[in-house]
Formats: sequence, structure tokens, C-alpha cells
Amino acid sequence: MPRFSANLGFLWTDLSLPRAIIAAHAAGFVAVECHWPYETPPEDVLSALDATGLPMLGLNTSRGDTAAGENGLSALPDRETQARAAIDQALEYALAVGAKAVHVMAGNAQGPSAHATFVANLGYACAQAAPSQITILIEPLNRNDAPEYFLRNTDQAVVIMNEVNAENLKLMFDCYHVGRNEGDVITRFKALQTVIGHVQFAAVPDRGAPDHGEINYSHVFRELDAVGWAMPLGAEYKPGGPTEATLGWMKTLV
Repeated sequence: MPRFSANLGFLWTDLSLPRAIIAAHAAGFVAVECHWPYETPPEDVLSALDATGLPMLGLNTSRGDTAAGENGLSALPDRETQARAAIDQALEYALAVGAKAVHVMAGNAQGPSAHATFVANLGYACAQAAPSQITILIEPLNRNDAPEYFLRNTDQAVVIMNEVNAENLKLMFDCYHVGRNEGDVITRFKALQTVIGHVQFAAVPDRGAPDHGEINYSHVFRELDAVGWAMPLGAEYKPGGPTEATLGWMKTLV
């Protein structure tokens, strides 16, 4: 039976992060995750987590200067100082709220120097995270939503993970991005299962709730169950209105 985590970067964005955690618990989610929680004091988040009993699965490193179009820092040559500061910030926050994963965002870059920079910064992140048993995640983003993003597909991610060669470096397998970039989500999942650290989902192509679109998530959830995937699946979709109005899939797709 699949279990679900609410990604509060997209769900209940009209609420403060602590109130969104409480709303996720009331809706039946068994965990939460977020994008960039840094404006919320971690003690407030921890209080809401303790009150609900929900774990915070993970969070992202800073995107950098979003006004200038930045979408992560760790693959940007000559930005090592800022990239590692963002990694340190994310790890510190994760420790404070008990999160066990940090998604290190690559950013908009390309070429061999970006590859080398990303590998070096991931090596740093994994070394810093290891004593606290925190997993470092990397996530390919699809070309339609993020055409300049460095990490573009799962094959590239596997090459990078092999080069870094750290036990706590895993793949964020987002069915939405894989579906848009590569297709055949279940085949890709099965081929990559041993290196996957977290699974997310949303409808393709509109990134809405998973009850419509090109991917049959009822089938996907059954297949993930069948191969023994037991971790909560991250609902990272854009509700396009009140989150509560979009949650029917939690009953109809399982």
C-alpha cells in the first residue's frame, strides 16, 4: 500500500510552513518535504513536526539569485564558495528539523567545467552530510520546464554518482520529470531502483494532481508496491487552487 509525503513547496502554499504541516497531517499524509524553508525558524517547523508526528523527509539547497534567473549553484564554475555555503545552510537546517535528505541543486550551466564543479561540490556535500547520516540527492529536471539546467536526465545523473562514488549520494526520481524527458517511467525506475533515494510525482504534462494526464499513476503506484518500494512517495504537484480540493486521488488511485 503506497504512502504519501506532501511537498509543501507546492501544496498549501497559502499557509505558513508550520500550519501547512498540520494541514498535511489532517489530510492523511504520513510525511512532509519542502523546497526552501529558510525564512521559517527551524524551531517553529520542529514544533509542528512534533505535534503531528510527521517526519520532514528533505529540503533543497538555495537556488541563489532567482531575480537573475539562477536555479541552483553547485554546477556553476567559480561559484564554489556560494555553493558550499548553500550546502552548509541546508545541512544545518536539515539537522535542526530532523530531515534525512538534502537535494543539492545544480543550477543553469553546461560543459566539462560545470560537470567537474558539480562533482567536486557533491563530494563536499556528501562528506559533510555523512556524519549525520543525511542523504544527498540530485534530480534531473526536464528540458521544457528548465531548459538551461545542468542535470538533464537519469543517465547523466548515474555517471555523476559513479564519479562521486559516495554511499550517501542518491537519485531523486521524479516521475514527472522522467516522464517528460525520458518516458517509460516504470522501466526507468526498475533499472535505477538501487540508486534511488526518493520518489516524487505529478501529472504529465501540466504538473497537476496525479489523477489525469499521460501517466497512469494507479498503475505506477501498484508497480512501485510490487517491487518493494516502501518509502513515502512525494506529492510534488501544483494544485492550481485550494489543495484540499485536489486530494481525491489519495483514495481513488490506491
